[in-house]
Amino acid sequence: MQFKIILNTEKHAFGNALPLNYQYELSAVIYKILSSASEEYASWLHDNGFTLDGKRFKLFTYSRLFIPSYAIDKKRARIIINSDAVEWYVSFLPEESTEKFVQGVFMNQTFQLGNQSDLVQFHVQSIEVLPAPQFEDEMIFETLSPICISQHEDSGKTSYLSPSDEWAEESILSSLLNRYQAFYGIPYAGAQDFRFNVLNTPKSVLITFKANTPEETKVRGYMCRFKIKADKELMKIMYESGVGMKGSQGWGMVKTIQAINS
Repeated sequence: MQFKIILNTEKHAFGNALPLNYQYELSAVIYKILSSASEEYASWLHDNGFTLDGKRFKLFTYSRLFIPSYAIDKKRARIIINSDAVEWYVSFLPEESTEKFVQGVFMNQTFQLGNQSDLVQFHVQSIEVLPAPQFEDEMIFETLSPICISQHEDSGKTSYLSPSDEWAEESILSSLLNRYQAFYGIPYAGAQDFRFNVLNTPKSVLITFKANTPEETKVRGYMCRFKIKADKELMKIMYESGVGMKGSQGWGMVKTIQAINS
């Protein structure tokens, strides 16, 4: 279930400069907002088969901020937001009571995003559910946040692959099957005819997590359009929880371009 959120930029609070690497902090915003309504949060997790202490509650993803007017300050690695409002998209795989719960806890929330030197305050102006597409066996999508596909090498180093890499299709399918089993509690039977094809030149995006801390890491992902052929159940999981890895850290959110009648 995908939501479109309109955020007012409250520049009077701290200013309008946001660090380029804000993606990781957005996940902390989501967790904080969801858990702010503790009783409703517990009920929602229960309705969807999760527990408060369970690690499986990571079946969501979110987009980057879409800022109509901005400038990049390369010297200080920050974005100057000129717009009074920005768009943000968040998606959750769980369905039971999700629409009412998410709209209820997000609406009218105010939060800060950034670091000590560059901080922006946002206020949720509106939140609406986006109509779900009619899932077909073959569809075309476009990323709203980069696709992350990682591979651990024998040396211990982690490499990040382009979605056009020959190994990407296997990795993407494996991730979808794992999420299906985590959500439904049983392995998925099928998926023999899975296909993933990139339709344009993927654009590389390097994002720093926990910048200027001992835990700082750099993760690479790719923005692209792609065609995917999959069973409708897996197509839905991909649409609502992201494609590739690290969905709950804001990677791999997609929007529908078109369905292909097969």
